[in-house]
Parts: sequence; C-alpha cells; structure tokens
Amino acid sequence: MAYWKWCVMIQTNRNDDAQMLLATGVVLLLALLSMAIYGVKVVGMGEPYDSSDDAVLETAAEVDEVWENTIQARINNLDGQGTNLEICNDAATSVQSDLVRHGEHRGVEVILIGLNVSIEGNMCYVSAEAGIADRNSRMLIMLEAAVNLP
Repeated sequence: MAYWKWCVMIQTNRNDDAQMLLATGVVLLLALLSMAIYGVKVVGMGEPYDSSDDAVLETAAEVDEVWENTIQARINNLDGQGTNLEICNDAATSVQSDLVRHGEHRGVEVILIGLNVSIEGNMCYVSAEAGIADRNSRMLIMLEAAVNLP
C-alpha cells in the first residue's frame, strides 16, 4: 500500500512539473512575440522620407485633367434618366467615387469635399475641393467644371 501511494505521488508531481514547464514556455513565447512586434514598429519609424516620390503631384495632375471630361461623359451617359439637376448630381457623385478608388489603387488617399452642383440654363457647374495625401505629403486643389447638358 505504501508503494502505491508513493507511485501516485510521483505521478502527481510529474503532472505539476509538466504544467509549470508549459506555463513557463507560454510566458516566454508571449514575451518574444511582444518584442518582435515592438521591433517591427521601431523599424517602420526609421524609414526616411523619399523626396523622389511624387505620387501626390501625379495624382493631383491626373484628377485635375480628367475632372471635367469625365463629368461630361457621365452626363451624356445619364441623358434622359431624370431632371437636369439629378443627372448632373449623379454624374458628379459617380466621378467622386471613381476618383476615390483611383487614389486607392495608386496608394494615395483622394477625398472630395464640398461637392457643389448647380444648373444655369443649358450648363451644369460642378465644383469641389480635392484633398490628396500619402504618408509623406498632402495637397488641396480646387476642381471646377462647366459642362453642357444634352
């Protein structure tokens, strides 16, 4: 009987030792993981500014270049699908969404705020402020378009 109790006690101790070893391993693993995450963050902070990266300037030029022509094409596509104000507003909103997506594909954030649409006679006037930014720079440009309604 004494031998059996001694064997049970040894088995219990072995289970406790294994659990303590497992707990120690988990704590060390978490410590190493937190140090690795901190190391990655510190490495990212040291990246120098790349002055040759002109993605914001290129995107601003592209946005300014396509603004009026794209609104005109959208208005022509939407002809007969509502009032002139609805058509002009839908065209401007559609172009706004496309420009935001274009910026995402370029790695640049494009935000159009203050979208204003007005109708005078047979002309549609659309204006907005475009904020274009990436990690290193940002720019604000005014966009204005005067397009003929069909």
